[in-house]
Amino acid sequence: MLDNMPRGTIVIEDLEVGMTRHLVKEITDLDIELFAQVSTDRNPVHLDDAYAMDTIFEGRIAHGMLTAGLISAVIGEQLPGHGTVYLGQTLRFLAPVRPGDHVRAEVEVMAIDYAKRRVTLDTRCLVNGKPVLKGEAVVLAPSGKFD
Repeated sequence: MLDNMPRGTIVIEDLEVGMTRHLVKEITDLDIELFAQVSTDRNPVHLDDAYAMDTIFEGRIAHGMLTAGLISAVIGEQLPGHGTVYLGQTLRFLAPVRPGDHVRAEVEVMAIDYAKRRVTLDTRCLVNGKPVLKGEAVVLAPSGKFD
């Protein structure tokens, strides 16, 4: 996994609108199999080549929530980072992610409510520069004053 910043915490007092962080991860067959085991979602479109070839995707695809999990990794490890609590997330899946794809998960600060410690984040995932997922997250950011 490749990311653009060290892991840790950016407390709300240090956040600014426009801050961004990202990571890049190759989605492997093992990732898909492990996600299927953890989630218990064993839909054959994710696991069975022959089955998946006869679908609209014409091949196996990763679970959408596996891709979305990369957004969670950026939020929980980089922006705001350790101590962040998810309050909500919207997701729109725009294109399939396939085994072997390199997914770039990006998070950008859009709004900050310092009094409530709430941060609104634009979230997106791309493969070869093409959006495959878009959404918005609201999180409770850690504070240097209280944590």
